[in-house]
Amino acid sequence: MPLKPDITPPEAQDMRVGFALVGIGKLTSQELIPAARTSEHAYVAALVSGEADKAQGFARALGLGEGDAYTYEQFDELANRDDVQAVYIVLPNSLHREYATRAARMGKHVLCEKPLGVNAEDAQAIVDACREAGVLLMTAYRCQYTPEHWAARDAVQDGMLGPVRLLHSIHAQVEDDPEAWRLKRDLAGGGPLPDVGIYSLNTLRFITGQEPEWVFATQHQPTGDPRFREVEASMSALLGFPDGVSATIQTSYAAHKTTTLSVMGEKGSLTMDPAFPYDGLKLRISSEDGTHEPAFPEYDQFTLEFDHFARCIRSGRAPWTPGEEGVQDHVIMDALYESARTGQVVRLPGSAKADAFRGTKPDLPEK
Repeated sequence: MPLKPDITPPEAQDMRVGFALVGIGKLTSQELIPAARTSEHAYVAALVSGEADKAQGFARALGLGEGDAYTYEQFDELANRDDVQAVYIVLPNSLHREYATRAARMGKHVLCEKPLGVNAEDAQAIVDACREAGVLLMTAYRCQYTPEHWAARDAVQDGMLGPVRLLHSIHAQVEDDPEAWRLKRDLAGGGPLPDVGIYSLNTLRFITGQEPEWVFATQHQPTGDPRFREVEASMSALLGFPDGVSATIQTSYAAHKTTTLSVMGEKGSLTMDPAFPYDGLKLRISSEDGTHEPAFPEYDQFTLEFDHFARCIRSGRAPWTPGEEGVQDHVIMDALYESARTGQVVRLPGSAKADAFRGTKPDLPEK
C-alpha cells in the first residue's frame, strides 16, 4: 500500500526496533514485510524459516545480509543479535508456545499471531514465560488497531446508539484443502472458531469493553467430508454480557466469504461490512442524527501493529492487546467448545472492570 505524502517518514534504522519474522508464509510475505517497510518505528532485521533457501531469498529481496536469514534449527542464535529486539511469530498455532517461550528466554519481546495458543492453558504458559523473562508480549489482534473499529467502539461507548441490546457477527470462508494445517486439531486447536471466528469474538469484547458472563454454542462436523475429520465445519454461539446484553457469533469453513459486525442500541445501530479483511473496511452508523459512513486516511493494519508494539518496547508500557487478552479469548473459546460438546450453558467469571485484559491505548491515524 503506497504511503500518503503527509505520512511521517520512518526514523533512522538505528532508532527503530528490529524484528525477526518467524515463519515466511503468505501472511509474512504479502502483508508483514510490506508493512514493516512503511513502519515509522520498526524494521525487519532477520528472517526465520523452515527452508534455508527461502529465508535467503527473502533476505536478499529486503536488502539484508546472508547472516540475517535463519532456519528453525538456528532460531536460538538470535540471542546473539542485539539489533533483534523482538520476534513476530507467524507459525501454526501449536508452535506458538514453543517459539514464544524460547524467544522470551533470549530476552526478546514477543509479538504473536492470534490465537495465542491452542487453548487457555497453552496461552497462559506463554504469558507466564514472558513475564518471568521480563519481556513484553503482544497478541496480534489487528482489528483493535484500526480507526474503523475504534469509531465503532466509540459510537457504542459514547452512547451514540443509546443502550446497546444486541450484537451479531459472522466470519465465514470456504477452506478447500483437506490437508491444510488449519484443519488439523493438533496444529490449530480447532476449526474456524480459533482461526476466523476469533475475530468476531474478540471484536465484540473490544466494542463493548465488557466480558461475557455465560456462553452457549452448537457446532456441526459433517461425516464423509475429508476436510472435517478432526475439526468442526461451523459453529454458532450465543454470549451473555452484563445488563442483559446478548451477542451472537457464527463462523464456518464451509460458507461463502462473509465478514460482518452489527450492533443494535435503543437509539441507533451500526454495521461493518466487510468487518475483518486487511483493507476495504466499511462502517455505517445510524443514530438520531442520521446515517453516515465515516472516512479515514489510508493506512496499513500491520504497520499500526508494528508501530504500537515498537513504541511500547521503547517506553516499557504494556501493549493494548497483551498476552492476557489472548488468554481471555481462549478461556471463552474453551467454554464454547465445552458448551457445544455438552449442550449446556457454560458460566464464565466475567469482569466488573472495563477493558480488563488490555494495556496502553494505541495511537490511531488522524482523520
